[in-house]
Amino acid sequence: MKALAAALATLLFAASAAAQEKPFPLPPREWGEPVMDQPVFPFLLLDRIERRWQKGNDLRVWDVQGWVGGDYNKLWLKSEGKDEAGGRTGQADIEALYARLISPFWYLQAGVRYEERPSPSRTSLALGVQGLAPYWFKVDATLYLNEKGKASARFEAEYDFLLTQRLILQPLLETSFAASAEPERSVGRGFNDLELALRLRYEIRRQFAPYIGVTWSRKLGGTADLARAAGEDVTERAIVAGVRIWF
Repeated sequence: MKALAAALATLLFAASAAAQEKPFPLPPREWGEPVMDQPVFPFLLLDRIERRWQKGNDLRVWDVQGWVGGDYNKLWLKSEGKDEAGGRTGQADIEALYARLISPFWYLQAGVRYEERPSPSRTSLALGVQGLAPYWFKVDATLYLNEKGKASARFEAEYDFLLTQRLILQPLLETSFAASAEPERSVGRGFNDLELALRLRYEIRRQFAPYIGVTWSRKLGGTADLARAAGEDVTERAIVAGVRIWF
C-alpha cells in the first residue's frame, strides 16, 4: 500500500512538472479583447441648462462640467454662469482642474479659476474636493485664492430622490464665503449668499432629462448691505425649466 501511494505521488509530481513546462493555453477565439487597466474616457455633463422666470429680468443659467482621464487621474473642466434674457451676463466663470482619486468616492481637485463676470475679472488658484458623502449626497467644495491674496470658498450639495426609475426629485443647497470684502465686485465679507432649489426631472433616456423646479436665493451679510445700497433686491424667487444632458 505504501508503495502504491509513493508511486501515485511520484506520478502527480511528474505530471505537474510537465504541465509547467508547456506554454499557457490561449483563450478561445470567441472571447473578447482583454480590458485595459487604465483606459482614458471623456465625459460631459450639462447639469443645468435652464430658464428662470422671476421678478424683474428673467435669467438664463448654465452649470456644465466634464473631464477626460482614467480612474485615478483626470483633467476636469467646470463652468457656471447667469445672464439676463436678452441682456448682460451677470456671472460667468470657468475652472481647469487636475483631479486625483483619493478614496473610492472622492476626488481631490487643484487648478485655476477665471471669472469674467462680475467685473472686474479675476483669476484664482483653486483647491477642493468633489464626490459622494455618506447616504449618497453629492458634494462639491472648493477654496480659492485670487491674485490679490484674497480667499473665498464655495460649497454645493445635492441629493437625488428616485420617485420612480425615471422621475427624480433633486434638492440643492449652495453657498459662498469671502474672507475679505470686495466692494468693487459687490461682495461683502463673510457668507455672501444662500441658494435653495428643488428640481423635478424626468429621464426620457438616462442621458436626457427635462426638468421643472423652483429656486430661492438670498444675499447675506455685507453682500446684502451692498445690494440694498445699490437698490437691488436681496431675496429672489424663481420658477425654472431646463434640461439635463450627459454623454
